[in-house]
Amino acid sequence: MIGIGTGNPEHVTIQAIRALNTVDVVFALGKGQEKADLVALRRAICERYIEGRSYRFVEAQDPERDRDPADYGGTVEAWHAARAALYEALIAAELPEEGVGAILVWGDPSLYDSTLRIVDRIEARGRLPLAVRVIPGISSVQALAASHRIALNRIGAPIHITTGRQIAGGLPPDADSIVVMLDGHPRFDHLDPDLTIYWGAYLGSADEIVLSGRLGDVAGEIGRLRTEARARHGWIMDTYLLRRGD
Repeated sequence: MIGIGTGNPEHVTIQAIRALNTVDVVFALGKGQEKADLVALRRAICERYIEGRSYRFVEAQDPERDRDPADYGGTVEAWHAARAALYEALIAAELPEEGVGAILVWGDPSLYDSTLRIVDRIEARGRLPLAVRVIPGISSVQALAASHRIALNRIGAPIHITTGRQIAGGLPPDADSIVVMLDGHPRFDHLDPDLTIYWGAYLGSADEIVLSGRLGDVAGEIGRLRTEARARHGWIMDTYLLRRGD
């Protein structure tokens, strides 16, 4: 599993490049025509960095899942099971014995990504003898901080990293710096308008958009930018930091 950063091919580390140059097969799950450029970027990274080595790029359709389910945990569990079955079948069919396969993970495999858990499922089934190696990558959280030229934490203070679903009822009362990921439908009306927000979409890529300011002043503009960008690209990935008292 190779972390490839958030859209900029130069996020790929030297360690990742070395790993890519041992690969026989690259596996990718497509998410339909609207998100075809996410697979295209993975292909471009392989073409750019794999040198003098024959490899195959194997793409399959990612299993569908309900994005707004009544039972979130159960829905994600079923989706992970379907993904594990698909990857297991692809590896069995496409990867030769003693071969090296790669899954190129957006951002970093350790942060709100399901690939590690899915590969754990495959290993636990015991049907394929796998040896797994993880190569870290630049996450959207790091890219956000770099684009805004800020430190994520105050001196000696913690950072709270969570999802949009988890702040639907408000922010943790004792959290000072809150990074929010996977927020498909940001709603800020229930939050303190005096919070400072550092927001970014398509971080690290040529399409990057960033905006910061008092939440009450810029929330509407963030909503407008998100709507326009989603219509233009067919998808959006964004991350933001909320901070009290800036």
